[in-house]
Amino acid sequence: MDPLKVFIVEDDIITAKTLAEALSKEVGQDVRVFFNGKDFLDNLHENPDVISLDYYLPDYNGSELFKRIKRYNPDIPVIIVSGQQDVSTAVDLLRKGAYDYLVKDKNMRSRLVNLIDKIAQNKKLHQKISALELEVEKKYLEYNIIKGNSPIMMSVFDLIGKAAKTNITVSISGETGTGKELVAKSIHYNSIRKKENFIAINVSAIPSELIESELFGHEKGSFTGATGRRIGKFEEATGGTLFLDEVGEMDLNMQVKLLRALQEEEITRIGSNEVIKIDARIIVATNKNLANEVKMGHFRKDLYFRLLGLPIELPPLRNRGNDIILLARSFADTFCDKNKFPLKRFSAKAQDKLMKYAYPGNVRELKAIIELACVLEVGDEISESSITFTDSETQKDFLLEEKSLDEYNNDIVKFFLAKYEGNIKLVADILGIGKTTIYRMIKKTPDIIES
Repeated sequence: MDPLKVFIVEDDIITAKTLAEALSKEVGQDVRVFFNGKDFLDNLHENPDVISLDYYLPDYNGSELFKRIKRYNPDIPVIIVSGQQDVSTAVDLLRKGAYDYLVKDKNMRSRLVNLIDKIAQNKKLHQKISALELEVEKKYLEYNIIKGNSPIMMSVFDLIGKAAKTNITVSISGETGTGKELVAKSIHYNSIRKKENFIAINVSAIPSELIESELFGHEKGSFTGATGRRIGKFEEATGGTLFLDEVGEMDLNMQVKLLRALQEEEITRIGSNEVIKIDARIIVATNKNLANEVKMGHFRKDLYFRLLGLPIELPPLRNRGNDIILLARSFADTFCDKNKFPLKRFSAKAQDKLMKYAYPGNVRELKAIIELACVLEVGDEISESSITFTDSETQKDFLLEEKSLDEYNNDIVKFFLAKYEGNIKLVADILGIGKTTIYRMIKKTPDIIES
C-alpha cells in the first residue's frame, strides 16, 4: 500500500521535526509540516490522509481549523495535539468527530506513530473491502445481462426476478449448454445474498464415495486420505448460495443425507459429532426429468418436492428465434474486445446459416462457433464460410436447408445407405420401411446411391 499523506500542523519547530522524522523515517509515511494555520489551509486541497493538529497556533485555534477541515472533507482523521490544560476542549472535539487526542509529553511521539499506523491499517482494510464490493458489483452486472428478448426468455427473466427477491429453493432444468449455472448466478448476484459466497458443485463430476465429504466436510483421520480437516460446501456457502448442478446424478444413499441436511438445516462433518447449523440458499439444476426419475425409482420423491421450489425451465437455443443472432453478436463483440480484434458484423447469409442450425450444444456451442468464426474471419464481416459446424453434426442436421418432405426423406435414406455401404435390407430394417420403398426411391432419384 502507498504511504499515507500526513500533514503535521505544529508551531513548535523541535516538536514538528521530531514527529516528522518519526513518521517519515521510522514508518515510511509521506509527511509535510506546516507552522501556521494559513499555510496549512492553503494546502488543504491536497486532501491529506491524516492530520496532526496542534490546538494552539499563532494565527488560528484548533476549533476553527477543525471546523474548516470537516467542512472540506469530514472523512479525514484529525488527531488533536495540545497540553494537559486543554483536556475538556479536546473531549469536546472528540465528540465532534476528532479521531483522537494527544497530550504533549514524552510519550507523544510513539503514540502518534501507533495512531498513524492504526489509520494506515484501517485504510488498507477499507481498500480491500471496496475491492471486494467492486468485484461483487462486477459480477452483479455480469449476471444481470443474460441476453434474449424472445417471448420464451421473457418468461424466464420474470421467474429469475421473482426468485432473486426471496430465499425460495430454485430448480433449474434444461438441456446441456442452455445456461443453467448462469441463471443460478444471476439469481444469487441479484439477491440480498449477493455479497456472500456463491458455491457451485457438479454432482456428476464427483465420485459417489466422495460426495458426502464435498458437501459436509470431514475431520482429520476420518477415512483413508483424510490428512486434515476439510470444510464442506454447505459451510462455505453459509450466508450465500449453494448451487448443486446435475443433482439428478446423486445416488439414493446420498439423497437421504441431503434431505436430512435440508430439513434440519444442519450438518455434521464426517468423523465428528459436532452439529453445525447451515444457512445457504439452495439452487439445483439438472438436464434430466426429475419427475420421471422419481417414477423410475432413481430419485426420492420427498427430496424431489423439497428441491422443486420455484421451477425454471430453460428452452433449447433452437426454440429461441432471433435470440440466436442477439447472442451471436454479443459473443462476437466480447471475444473481439478481449482479443483486441476490430469488431465484426455478420453478413446476411451468415445470419441465415446461424438461424437454420439446430444447436445440440445450445448456447455453449453457439459461443464456441462464434469465437472460431472471429478467428477465421480476416475482415470486419463474418461470412457464411466462417460459420462452421462439426462434420457429424452437419451430417445429422437435415434442417440446414429448407426442403420438401420428399427431399428430406431422400437425404435420410441417402445418409444411411452411404453409412452401411449400400446394404438396402439393413437400412430398411433400421428405418422401419420396406425394401421396395427404397428401391422405388432409388428408381425415382438415382443419386441416392452414390458411386
